[in-house]
Formats: sequence, structure tokens, C-alpha cells
Amino acid sequence: MSIFRFLTIVAASLLAGSVLAGEGAPAAAQLPPDALVQSVTEDVLKLLKQNGGKEGNTQKTIDLVEARVLPHFNFHHMTALAVGREWNRASAQQKDMLARQFHDLLVRTYANTVTSYREQKVRYKPFKMKPEDTDVRVRTEILQPGARPVQLDYSLEKMDGGWKVYDVTVAGVSLVINYRASFGEEIRKGGIDGLIKALRDKNASLKKDAGKP
Repeated sequence: MSIFRFLTIVAASLLAGSVLAGEGAPAAAQLPPDALVQSVTEDVLKLLKQNGGKEGNTQKTIDLVEARVLPHFNFHHMTALAVGREWNRASAQQKDMLARQFHDLLVRTYANTVTSYREQKVRYKPFKMKPEDTDVRVRTEILQPGARPVQLDYSLEKMDGGWKVYDVTVAGVSLVINYRASFGEEIRKGGIDGLIKALRDKNASLKKDAGKP
């Protein structure tokens, strides 16, 4: 599995974890950043153990993510980082469409590959922050059976609604920066609208594949 796909799945796994708190999601948003990451990560590991490998879970997972994910992620910031300098040239409507399609890409990639991650455990590294900090990194390790641990870090920013994730870094590679090259290629070929179309087509393909064994 490529680091690109692994990055996407890990990030989307945290997205799925954020939905599992159900009615407790707003309260979870008020947790300090390290506690928030641990809470949603443990939830997603529980989901994978319970539902991984079963048929018919893709749409259910997507529905749960759609209902609960937004309180924990700043998709506009994530998309802006992934698009790079071309983001400032996009209209407000284009920015909204890009963020929506990027959100859908992460969610559907997770839902279509949920069976790949059932046995992982997480080690949470010591975390310190100052009261005035508004941008922090929570460091963890993914422990994989028969393999070396993988460094997995979450970048969070403090906003009015609580702490929100805006990037995930695996083994030193940023999720959003990793998308920048492919996004840039699409923009060079067809502009911002070309990137939106490429993301929309990819999401349509993932939706179609969701119904296959």
C-alpha cells in the first residue's frame, strides 16, 4: 500500500472516529487537543474491530461521518493547504465546492477500505502545551503486528467551536501537502473547475465501487 493511500485512510479513520461519540460530539469538541485525539481514535479502533470486514457497512459508515464529522475538522483549512497558492484565486463558491469534494473523498476512501485496519493499536506520546497556544501537534504511533511503529501526528488549531484538526502527518509526510502535486496537475490542465471535476469524478467512482464485493 502506498504512503499516499495510507495517509488518506488514516486521516479518514480519524474522521470516522469523530462520529462515534453520537450526541456527545459537541462536548468532545471542548476537550483539550490530546484528549480529543485519543477519544476519537479509540472510537474508530472500536468501530474497525466491530464492523471491519462485514458487507453492507459502507453507506452506513458514510452516513455516520456525514452526520457527525464536521465539528472536529476544518475542511476549508485542509483544502486550502492541499490546493496551495491557487486557493487564493478561487471564488468563494469554488472554495466551498473544493472543500466539499475533498471531504467526500476522504470519507469515501475510508468507507471503501475500512477492512484494511482492524488490528492496529495506538501509543499516545507525552503532550505539553501552554495556555496561550492556539496551534499544536499531538503525536502518536500506530503499532502494527509484525511491523515497525508508524509515526502519526495530528495538527490542530483552536477555533471558536473548540480544537479542530487541519492536517495529519504520517512518517513525516503531510496528508494535505501530499495531495498538492496531484491537485496542482489538475489545476494546470483545467483550472480550479478542472480540479473540482476531477474530485467529483473520483468520488463518483468510489461511490460506484462501494457496491462491489
